[in-house]
Amino acid sequence: MSDRVPFRGGGFAPMQVRGLGLAVFVVLIAFVEWGTRSGFISALTLPRPSDVLGTFVELWESGLLFKHLVPSLSRLFIGASMGAIVGISVGVIIGLFAYARAGLVPLVAAIFPIPKIALLPLFVIWFGIDEGSKYALIAFGTFTPTVVATYAAVDNVDRTLIRMGQSFGLTWWSIVRKIVLPGAMPGILSGLRISLTIGIILLVAAEMLGAEYGVGAYILEAGSLYDLERLFAGVVILSVLGVVLSWVIGLLERRVLRWRV
Repeated sequence: MSDRVPFRGGGFAPMQVRGLGLAVFVVLIAFVEWGTRSGFISALTLPRPSDVLGTFVELWESGLLFKHLVPSLSRLFIGASMGAIVGISVGVIIGLFAYARAGLVPLVAAIFPIPKIALLPLFVIWFGIDEGSKYALIAFGTFTPTVVATYAAVDNVDRTLIRMGQSFGLTWWSIVRKIVLPGAMPGILSGLRISLTIGIILLVAAEMLGAEYGVGAYILEAGSLYDLERLFAGVVILSVLGVVLSWVIGLLERRVLRWRV
């Protein structure tokens, strides 16, 4: 008998490399710190990471960090929740019903390319300059990518599994609940990850107009004063927020998609 041929698909197998991402961040920050101290990087271009850290300490001690962060988290949670819930619902309906697909897909295709930030003045006219316009902008911005990802995920469910369920006599609702939705869940969660990132971008834009507190308002104030330390502190807050949201979606994926091998 011939020798056993080794498996050569290892490059496609998922593998966790712990600590590498953190190491890249540490090396990059250390390089910027060295560059700004040595004069290789101009202080007018990038602030020292140590100075940005000092700004964080001042924000923490003064209480301004949570005074800006809490309103932003509230706006993001309410707006993104509305957009995601409606988007997933509409996407599932489009994926399941032919008439809904024929009627709604052209509408979604028409509004998807519209820059959502450009609609902020319109939302201000409709909902006022207070919280309503901010919720509406974030909800609308997260709705469109969520609905596209959802009905695409429903479309990609293996039709063989659906036919198998029909051959076993499952009802339409049982097929949707036990086959279609679990099969579409990876695509839905991937779309949700993108939608939340877009929601953070729209959050900053909304808070730059008529908001006293919020990360976007903080960044706008720092930029108008050309205070690079405060400006980069606000940018880092948004970056950390994006990383945390991605981590939460990852936890949700591991919990919901435990059936995958």
